[in-house]
Amino acid sequence: QVQLVESGGGLVQPGGSLRLSCAASGSIFSMYAMGWYRQAPGKQRELVAHITSGGSTNYADSVKGRFTISRENAKNTLYLQMNSLKPEDTAVYYCNARRGPFESWGQGTQVTVSS
Repeated sequence: QVQLVESGGGLVQPGGSLRLSCAASGSIFSMYAMGWYRQAPGKQRELVAHITSGGSTNYADSVKGRFTISRENAKNTLYLQMNSLKPEDTAVYYCNARRGPFESWGQGTQVTVSS
């Protein structure tokens, strides 16, 4: 199983940028499909972006053109570059790793977009 630790969240003004990181340990990171999810207060957790072990990506419609998911297998790290942030992007962001029947979640990092 892989262990995940997110970082990079914080408070940012509308229109600003943040880069989230997810450090993985304990297994072969490159073999996992990875994703970023978010959960706002009172809402269900939703998929933000996903990247396969081969590097193919997909995004929620709400973040297309603003967010970019990437992975650096040599550093066992997943990233989420978030640009043009909006107040509705405010949520706790979670890193997810999946390989076959195995799935791991990080503890989450808070992103708040507010003036």
